[in-house]
Amino acid sequence: MPRRTASERHAATSPASTDTLGSETGNALLDVLTAFHHPTRRWLCELLAVEGPATVGQLARRTGLAVGSVSHHLGTLHRYGFVEPAPELARDTRESWWRSRPRQLSWDATDYGEGTVARRIAGAAEAENFRHHVRAVQRWLAEGGESAPAEVRHASVATDTLAAATVDQMGELSRRLTALVVEWSEECRADVEVHPDAERLPVRVSARVFPSGPVKP
Repeated sequence: MPRRTASERHAATSPASTDTLGSETGNALLDVLTAFHHPTRRWLCELLAVEGPATVGQLARRTGLAVGSVSHHLGTLHRYGFVEPAPELARDTRESWWRSRPRQLSWDATDYGEGTVARRIAGAAEAENFRHHVRAVQRWLAEGGESAPAEVRHASVATDTLAAATVDQMGELSRRLTALVVEWSEECRADVEVHPDAERLPVRVSARVFPSGPVKP
C-alpha cells in the first residue's frame, strides 16, 4: 500500500472552516481555549512562530517530547487554526512539516454563566494565559536582562500607571493598545518580506488594562 502524503495524513485535523477562525463563540470558543492553553501546545506554537517551520522529528528533538506526542499536539493545534502543514518543504512523503498560523483569540470568562463548567474553563484559560506571561517575564529577568546587549535592554520596556478613569476611558485605552499592537505586528511581518536578512529578535508584547486598588505587599 502506498504511503499517504502529508496532505492526506493531515486531512482529518483540518479546520472545518477557516472563515470562522478568530470569531468563535459559545462552546466552539471553549474548545479553542482548551486546545491552545495547554503549556506544551503553546510551547510548540511559539517554537514554530519564532524558529520557523519544522518537522515533527525536529520538534521532538528540540523539546525532548516523543514524536507521537508532538504529532498529537500539532493535530489539535491544526484543528483550531494555530498551525498548518507546510508540505512544500518536505523532501519526501515521510516528512511532515508544520508552520505557525497567526490567528486572533479573544474571550471574556464572564460571558458564561456563573458557576457553570463553561465559566470554569474560560477562567482557567485566563489563569493559564497569565501564568504563561509570568513565566516569560521570569525567564527574561533570569536569563536575558543582564546578559542581553545594552541596545536590547534599552529597547525593552516595563511601564505601568495607576490613574482614576471612567469605564469609557478604560475601554478607549484598551482599544488603542490593541490597535497599536496589531498594527505594529503587521508592520513587522511585512518588513520580513522587504528585508529578509535583517537581524531580528523574538519580541513578546503583553498588556493588561483593569481596575486595581492599592496592592498590599
